[in-house]
Amino acid sequence: MSDGFRGNSLAAFSFVLWGLLPLYYQYLPGADIFELLAFRVIWSVPVMVVAMKALGRPLPEWQELWADKRSLGLCLLAGLVMCVSWASFTWALTHGQVLAASLGFFINPLCAIALGVAFLGERLSRAQAAAVLLAAVGIGWQVLHYGELPWLSLVMGGFFALYGLIKKFIRFDSATTVTLEAALLAPVALVYFAYLVLTHQSVAGSGGFAGLLLYVGAAPVTLAPLILFSLALRYTSLSMVGLMQYIEPTLQFLLAVLVFGEHFDEVKAVSFALIWTGLFLCSLEALPAIRRSLRRA
Repeated sequence: MSDGFRGNSLAAFSFVLWGLLPLYYQYLPGADIFELLAFRVIWSVPVMVVAMKALGRPLPEWQELWADKRSLGLCLLAGLVMCVSWASFTWALTHGQVLAASLGFFINPLCAIALGVAFLGERLSRAQAAAVLLAAVGIGWQVLHYGELPWLSLVMGGFFALYGLIKKFIRFDSATTVTLEAALLAPVALVYFAYLVLTHQSVAGSGGFAGLLLYVGAAPVTLAPLILFSLALRYTSLSMVGLMQYIEPTLQFLLAVLVFGEHFDEVKAVSFALIWTGLFLCSLEALPAIRRSLRRA
C-alpha cells in the first residue's frame, strides 16, 4: 500500500467519524463549553496512555521529548489552537448550530489549501484557485444579506486548518503528539475544574451519572478521529487532506437539515452551493492522482 493511499484512507475515515459527532452531542444540549473542554483535556491523557499501551507502543521518555524543545513547544501551540477550534465546534453542536459547524468545515479545506501554499510552498492549481475564490464569494454573499461575517464558521475552519499546518512541523509521532497536546494543558484544565467544583459552578453532574459520563466521553469520541487525522498528515499533503475534508461537513449538513430540522434558507443555499462548486472542481482535478494511488496500491 502506497503512503499516499494510506494517508488518504486514514483522512477519509477520520472525517466520517467527525461528521457523525453531532449525533453524540445532541445529548448535551446547552452544555457548559469550557467545562466540557476541561473534561476533554483532562481525560484525553489517560485515554491516550491506555491506547498507546494497548497498541504495544512504549511511552516516550521525558528526556527524549525535552531534547526537541521546538516540537514540544509546537505541541503546546497545537493544543491551544485545537482548543479554540474544538470549543467553537462543540458550542455549535450543543446549541442548535450544526449548519454553522458544517459551513465552518466546508471552509476549512480551502483554508488548508491557502496555508499549504503560503507556508509549505505547495502550488495552487487552477481548480484550487477557483475554489478559494468561490468560497470568498459565498461568504461575501452571507455578509451582504445577513450584515455580518459567519464568525463561528470562520473560527472553526480557520483554526483547524492552522492546527493541521502546525502538525506538519512536529517531529514526534502522531500518538505522542496528541498525548502531549493534552498533557501540557491538563494542569490548567484541572485547576479550572477544581475552581468550578469548589465554587459550586460545575454542571457536569447536573444530568446525573449519565450526564457525567457524556462529559467524560467527550475525550475518546474526539480523540479517535484526531489520531487518524494526525496519522494521515504523515503520509499525504496538506492540500490533499484539505480536499478530503468535505466528507465531514457533508455528513453534518445532512444531519442538520434532515435529522435536526435546522432552517436552511435561500441565502445559505447560494453560499453553500458556491463552496460546493469549488470543492467539486478540486475533486475532479484530484481524481487522476487518486486513481494512480489506487493502481500503485
